[in-house]
Amino acid sequence: MKVEQETPFKLIANCIPVKGAKRSSICDLHRGSIQLIPNDLYKLIKEHEGNTIVEIKKKYDHKYDTIIDEYFEFLIDHEFVFFTTTPELFPKMSMNWYQPNTITNAIIDVGKQSDYDIHQALENLNELRCKHIEFRFFKKISLKEIKTIVAFLDDIKSSIISIDFTIPFDNNFKIETAQDFMYTYARVSSFRYYGSHENKFIAPIDNRRGYIIITDTIINNEKCCGVIDSSLFSVNINTFTESQQFNSCLNRKISIDTNGHIKNCPSMMKSYGSIKAISLNEVVEQKEFKKYWNISKDKINVCKDCEFRHVCTDCRAYIEDPENLYSKPLKCGYDPYTNTWQDWSQNPLKKKTIKHYELIG
Repeated sequence: MKVEQETPFKLIANCIPVKGAKRSSICDLHRGSIQLIPNDLYKLIKEHEGNTIVEIKKKYDHKYDTIIDEYFEFLIDHEFVFFTTTPELFPKMSMNWYQPNTITNAIIDVGKQSDYDIHQALENLNELRCKHIEFRFFKKISLKEIKTIVAFLDDIKSSIISIDFTIPFDNNFKIETAQDFMYTYARVSSFRYYGSHENKFIAPIDNRRGYIIITDTIINNEKCCGVIDSSLFSVNINTFTESQQFNSCLNRKISIDTNGHIKNCPSMMKSYGSIKAISLNEVVEQKEFKKYWNISKDKINVCKDCEFRHVCTDCRAYIEDPENLYSKPLKCGYDPYTNTWQDWSQNPLKKKTIKHYELIG
């Protein structure tokens, strides 16, 4: 491959390098993908963007010409860079994040003993201009009952644009019925059926929206939350820019647990009152409720040295050191200092904290 040597190079604006402790990544926010790179390549990009390859080689007294050529072949192959005589005309992508919504997303948990008014909660969320809701049912529920929830949102012309339903698997479940339901009710973006005998992902068909997940995992309480896994990475502009300043899980989030208690997340201990006695809007106005919103990954121990930090979710409900607000998520098994993944639940260093939260055994 012939690589342009005498024209300045620029990184594609939405292909953004992120430095980690032992290696770095380039997050392609257009394609939704991640490429791992050596920290030396990260340094080359950050220090020499806007220069020519000839100038870069000269800077290093031609000691690393072969490596520099290989680096640029990699960058070109993945369409991360282009060459231009006017690099000043191509600014960096803005890292500003803004949403006009007071609350952007919510989790509503419903159990066998839940007796709060779901419709009241939905009206409150509409007043906060919430956009996304995840319903988690820890009891059997029919599509007929789900229909009343979705129809109510239609009736009040709700701001909610997507709903994810997590519900127990039923042996009478039919894929076609769930797909038709999502086609009829456009707000419904997914069904997740747990407690099955198999694991299956069913993608949307015929240009319809909505997907279905079937899992053998048992999700029977609020403690089944907070797992950090590469399959859950969200590589897009919204997540990446939000994570620069805000918490990638709790920012603009509100939740109602099975008892009707209003929380940042159903898994967290702190409650700000009951939906039966106080409105969601009154809770959001409390300064204490918002204290987690600005805890970005750049402020969290270990996470701040991770090459995946701006595409990864977070968890403040279960952390390695319960006394440290900025402690690493307990359920993360990745070590950015060794670049290895391990089963977090088997880590002997976490056993005491796991017992503290009564998560396993």
